[in-house]
Amino acid sequence: MSTDTLKKNKEFAESVGADFPILADPDRKAAEPYGVLVPVIGVAKRWTFYIGKDGKVLFIDKDVQVDHAGADVARKLADLGVPRRS
Repeated sequence: MSTDTLKKNKEFAESVGADFPILADPDRKAAEPYGVLVPVIGVAKRWTFYIGKDGKVLFIDKDVQVDHAGADVARKLADLGVPRRS
């Protein structure tokens, strides 16, 4: 989730080769209820939410380390029993 616009998120996703959508939340309607909004500056904390197909939150990583976040996500998905995409 990002408080940036859809355009900025698309540009970012393309620049890093992401194959997943990034929620654009410039009005902060999702960031606030998820508890990730930093009030003074209005941006979202860098947390990763793992949400099941049923919409339930399975895990929240509140200690995202950018330099190895991809590997951490892959490991957590495996721990949660999410099958690898081919």
